Amino acid sequence: MIAETVCSAVSVAGLGIAAVTAYRKRFLRAARIAAYSLVPIGLVMTGVVGWLADTAFSPTAWAGFVVLGGAWLLFAGTRALERRRAGTRKEAEAAPGSKAVAPAASAPSLSPATKPTAARPTTKPTTEDFSDIEAILKKHGI
Repeated sequence: MIAETVCSAVSVAGLGIAAVTAYRKRFLRAARIAAYSLVPIGLVMTGVVGWLADTAFSPTAWAGFVVLGGAWLLFAGTRALERRRAGTRKEAEAAPGSKAVAPAASAPSLSPATKPTAARPTTKPTTEDFSDIEAILKKHGI
């Protein structure tokens, strides 16, 4: 009963503000305010406010919300654990059908038909000091 009275008062006050806004020649804003002010009385007339009031004071409804929250926590927790476990190296290496790739094999090999015909000069790559990069990689566990 009190909720219906409060919603009705809010709607009447909103319609009053909309009338003052329309008097100031701001019709678009007045129409928007009127639309917002009609929502509470519409909720009262459809029975949503009564349903919410019955739900808010029902211990069974609150227990249902607690059960729903627990279910959500279980879903979120299992999802987080699943993501965490999927990224481990031990499981990736132990998985059937997975092979470890050697660092030298990271470049794709070309079939004999697609190999370039011009011979490239074979030069050894320059060996630079990569100790700082190795230290950063070791720090991040790579």
